[in-house]
Amino acid sequence: MTHSTSSVKTNASPSSSAAPENKNWYQISGNDALQRLGTGENGLTRHDASERLKKYGPNALPEKAAKSALMRFLAHFNDVLIYILLAAAIVTGAMGHWVDTLVILGVAVINALIGFLQENSAEKSLKSIQNMLSSQAVVMRDGQVQTINADQLVPGDIVQLRPGDKIPADLRIISAHNLQVEEAILTGESTVVVKNAQIINGEVMIGDRHNLLFSGTMISGGTATGVVYATGKDTELGHINQMMSSITPQRTPLLQQIDKLGKGIFALILLMMAFLFVFAFILRDMPLGELLLSLISLAVASVPEGLPAIISIILSLGVQSMARNHAIIRKLPTVETLGSMTVICSDKTGTLTMNEMTVKAVILADRAYQVEGESYQPKGRIVDAQTQKQIDVINTPVLNTFITAVDLCNDSQLMQDDKGHWGITGGPTSGALKVLAAKSNLNTGKVEPLDKIPFDSKHKYMSTLQRINGKTRLFVTGAPDVLFSLASFELTENGVQPFRREYWEEEMARYARQGLRMVAAALKDEPEIDGDLNHNHLQEGLIFAGIAGMMDPPRPEAIDAIAQCQQAGIRVKMITGDHQETAMAIGKMLGIGNSSDSITGYQLEHMDDAELAAAASQYDIFARTSPEHKLRLVKALQDTGEVVGMTGDGVNDAPALKQADVGIAMGIKGTEVTKEAADMVLTDDNFATIASAVREGRRVYDNLKKTILFILPTNLAQGLLIILAILAGAVIPLTPVQILWMNMATSTTLSFGLAFEPGEKGMMSRRPRAPGQHVLDLHAVWRIAFVGILIACSAFVLEAWMQPRGYSSDLIRTVLLQTLVTAQWVYMFNCRVMDRFPLTREVFVNKGLWIVSGVLLLLQLALIYLPVMNQLFGTVPMPLKFWGITLLVGAMIFVIVEIEKWLVNRFIRKKV
Repeated sequence: MTHSTSSVKTNASPSSSAAPENKNWYQISGNDALQRLGTGENGLTRHDASERLKKYGPNALPEKAAKSALMRFLAHFNDVLIYILLAAAIVTGAMGHWVDTLVILGVAVINALIGFLQENSAEKSLKSIQNMLSSQAVVMRDGQVQTINADQLVPGDIVQLRPGDKIPADLRIISAHNLQVEEAILTGESTVVVKNAQIINGEVMIGDRHNLLFSGTMISGGTATGVVYATGKDTELGHINQMMSSITPQRTPLLQQIDKLGKGIFALILLMMAFLFVFAFILRDMPLGELLLSLISLAVASVPEGLPAIISIILSLGVQSMARNHAIIRKLPTVETLGSMTVICSDKTGTLTMNEMTVKAVILADRAYQVEGESYQPKGRIVDAQTQKQIDVINTPVLNTFITAVDLCNDSQLMQDDKGHWGITGGPTSGALKVLAAKSNLNTGKVEPLDKIPFDSKHKYMSTLQRINGKTRLFVTGAPDVLFSLASFELTENGVQPFRREYWEEEMARYARQGLRMVAAALKDEPEIDGDLNHNHLQEGLIFAGIAGMMDPPRPEAIDAIAQCQQAGIRVKMITGDHQETAMAIGKMLGIGNSSDSITGYQLEHMDDAELAAAASQYDIFARTSPEHKLRLVKALQDTGEVVGMTGDGVNDAPALKQADVGIAMGIKGTEVTKEAADMVLTDDNFATIASAVREGRRVYDNLKKTILFILPTNLAQGLLIILAILAGAVIPLTPVQILWMNMATSTTLSFGLAFEPGEKGMMSRRPRAPGQHVLDLHAVWRIAFVGILIACSAFVLEAWMQPRGYSSDLIRTVLLQTLVTAQWVYMFNCRVMDRFPLTREVFVNKGLWIVSGVLLLLQLALIYLPVMNQLFGTVPMPLKFWGITLLVGAMIFVIVEIEKWLVNRFIRKKV
């Protein structure tokens, strides 16, 4: 059986540098905690604090040593294909071919520079977590209240907290008064948590440890005194920091496939070079210098030097497109990975829901009402639950009284900022009641507050005494079960009647199954109060007014987005720190697949890896989860071959976001930690943006595949030409720099045309490609081989036709170079679509095809007719008739490829 990581973390022995005492702190009393920590209510002495600081270290999170910019740049030369180029540069330099050497080295440096710039948005997630720590703390030392730097806190320090304070370390509460804490960033729970000092029996998850306070969370109401039991890396926040530090970045499916492709090409090149060296040098007695130059040409021809740059360009275009649609991509390969996601694990609060508590139902003695609207914006009708007719609250006395009660017995305020956004001050529960009052358009008249009893966690209610238009009324709001015990009567349409507890409990249970949280209201008219308002005044004659059912509602757009994702074969899972019933109710509203069942973090806690993997596949809703649970679930899904996306907004989501193949953070309500750990940030906090990002990811992947199918046949053709020349003992058809011109200048230019291709029809109806499926399937390999051989044979025949006619070797090379470029150009149109004839009216939609065609023409004219280019690349001006010959060869290649495409689709693909 495994144990809670939080428990393990706080259970280190005193001799270690971890938190002291081998005990779950929430299971012991405050006095026991003080004893175990060797402290008292007067705090530590200055000497004790100094000694403990030496033992446990500062209350700060450890920083991970970062690589220097130079080392990160040099790391991009660690690639097998770059090794080939560097070896070629060394050999050409030794032979005195300095132009070739400089061009080859330039290509290698450009590729490394592109990769370095991609990566240069340095990892800042650990820095962001450190920024969440409080900077100062109010402590008792030597019996005196002092304000110290929070990094000087040690286990045993007594800390005092007030509303608005950021909690500086993990604390066991000693005393608390009306204490409410905002823990959403750590637990994912959407409402403030009421805290107290009482012992908790049994093992509970972090969200239910109501006598502990956690570093980085915020006091939203009340006051508290607590004793520090964990600092720095030993806190819950420190544990998240350690999880993030230990996560190995995931390489995207595409990059893994490109690595395999590179290694395959590398092995093939070495094999061919060894064979040709033996054949030409030993059997044909070919001069060593000429042979080495030929082999270098073969190596340079076979390496798709432009491919990394082209992939970066296509991914960058995808990044720009997504940015226009509210998705900021932080890491380029994420664009392609989005298209291959098979599972999206989503946090609930603030991601699938609004993170704004909203009253959805009002339950009264005679009838119930539905409340429309999805946020703090005070817009939405109040309608009868049965007839669905809008209600005039002013002329509905019982409802009018209930809303007056929850409006006046309330410490929150509704406000609108300069940008028109609505928000609240105070707790989200009371804020939701304020929004309800604003929707009702009530005019209560002249109101004079007389007295109040603030909310506290012991009594679970608050009360106010008001004079409304000269009439005194006492209002109470709080937990329904508490008000049930206090109420003697209930307010009905026929006046005040005896209280029916059974009716209210049945109604409350019915609405609770819908995921609603309940707040009740009661009142007294003209109460007899002598002196100050106190709890005794609520013990007799209280009239129960009704119950408000509220929830953090689903985002309307998230419902459609989940449906799109599921249609595209992407399974959506909700992983939340909220309660099980609430999570399941929200899941049903969202249309999540298996929302009729769920599993809790406590159950996950006691599973081994095999059981967890089974649960991760079986369930779609996971409730009361901790940061480690989320991380383990993502890992379990990845281990089963899933490509996992993870969304979230709190620091509790950050480790899972970093582990996921695609980490997706909320840009508006997300913490800086989450944004920096993520691969993608949604600037509109809209789950629907993910669906459009998946669509763009699939378009980008399709275009990447088209581009690879476009580039590799040319490399194959160049390599075959050189092999044929070596075998035949002929002149090398192309020099290394001419090959590099084709691979870097023309290939990159033409690839832009395919990068702008619109998405294929029905791409969001197909299932994600199978995990591990290579970008080059059997049909793709056949197409590359067929087209490469076709282009090589065409150029070889043309060379064979020109040589006997006395043309110079420089002109032959120029014509062959132009032939290969022309073949590339026409083959670009073949690659537009893989299974249909490409020259339809849609070819004019993509203006990029024609722009790159014009640029290519200018580049080739410069290469062939400018003297400086002739000198650099060994070309000569080409007579006009050869332009016609190369265009004719290109047209023949286009027709033959389209015939092959038709035959394959007609007789082979349909059978597969």
